[in-house]
Amino acid sequence: MNWTSFDAFWHMGGYGLYVWGSYGVALVVMAGEAWLARQRLRAARHALGDEQETGQ
Repeated sequence: MNWTSFDAFWHMGGYGLYVWGSYGVALVVMAGEAWLARQRLRAARHALGDEQETGQ
C-alpha cells in the first residue's frame, strides 16, 4: 500500500486500533512466555542443585 502520511499509516484505513492492538498483545504474550521460561529454567537449576547437594 502507498501511505500518504505517517498518520494514514498509523490509522491503517480505519483498522489501526485492531492492527496495532494485535501487535501489542502478541508482544506482551511473547515477552511473558520468555519470562516464564526463564523462571522455569531457574527453578529447574535450583532443584537440580538441591538434589546434587543431598546426594540423590
